[in-house]
Amino acid sequence: MPPPCHERSPLFVVFNIGSGRGNADEVRQAIAQACTAAGREHRIYTVERPQRLGDRIAQAVQAAKAAAGIVVAAGGDGTINAVAQATLGSGCAFGVLPQGTFNYFSRTHAIPPDTAEAMALLLRSRPQAVQVGQVNERVFLVNASLGLYAKLLEDREAFKAQYGRSRVVAFGAAIVTLLRGYRQWDLRIVWRGQERVIRTPTLFVGNNALQLEQIGLPQAEALDNGELAAVALRPMGRLAMLSLMAHGALGRLGEADNVIGFSFRSLTVDAVRSRPGRRIKVATDGEVAWMRMPLVFRVAPEPLWLLKPPPGEGLEARA
Repeated sequence: MPPPCHERSPLFVVFNIGSGRGNADEVRQAIAQACTAAGREHRIYTVERPQRLGDRIAQAVQAAKAAAGIVVAAGGDGTINAVAQATLGSGCAFGVLPQGTFNYFSRTHAIPPDTAEAMALLLRSRPQAVQVGQVNERVFLVNASLGLYAKLLEDREAFKAQYGRSRVVAFGAAIVTLLRGYRQWDLRIVWRGQERVIRTPTLFVGNNALQLEQIGLPQAEALDNGELAAVALRPMGRLAMLSLMAHGALGRLGEADNVIGFSFRSLTVDAVRSRPGRRIKVATDGEVAWMRMPLVFRVAPEPLWLLKPPPGEGLEARA
């Protein structure tokens, strides 16, 4: 059942200025102007340092629960993920003001990148159920991964810190990571009563149709059926991996012979010949953290109640 949400519900906004585009004052002004025009109360929890993100999110969710309000994430996919983690199961509706580079989650749900436009949409929308993925109970809205893809994301953040946030920087970081070399993983995977051992440089689990469609993976259709999409790569050299990356950039990854794809609702992954409880790096929506094996990927038992356009409206935001 959707959480209570009406035209007077106050907004509690977690604003990560570090994931913005250097226009923090403009974002604050757009939020304030929209709320004033609509007669809506609001409070902004500004995050100036990454270490404060968790505290500010907890404060916002607690205040929203007490006031039957709406929790809003203003930031990139990583910030949106962190706020969604705390909002899921809280009984609060969830809103998004995208401020990142790729904004896959907001684009999938037709939420515009312009803050004023996103605020106007948020203030007139009703909560709709959105599928959430989890790995060892940690939420992911776009994707989760281990191995090479997680390493690519970790290196990308280091490059962004040095050269700025842009798609060109992200692409350049990926090439550098591949040329440095990477390890192969021997994984035991269990899903739908099947068990299989695979050797792969990376395992990627997608929960975002737009991202999967853009790189050309047919598993995007699985998301419409309430499943997640898994992709693993067969072992290959660096030149073959660069070629594969080019296939993905052209939206033709699904045509490559060295790609293994399948869908599931629950998937257990463990390392072959590894000590129990081994910790590895796992990326969720661009943020890398240590997790213990085995990893359990699944569709969360309850949805996130997102304020977004009704089906069929605002599809141009996905372009």
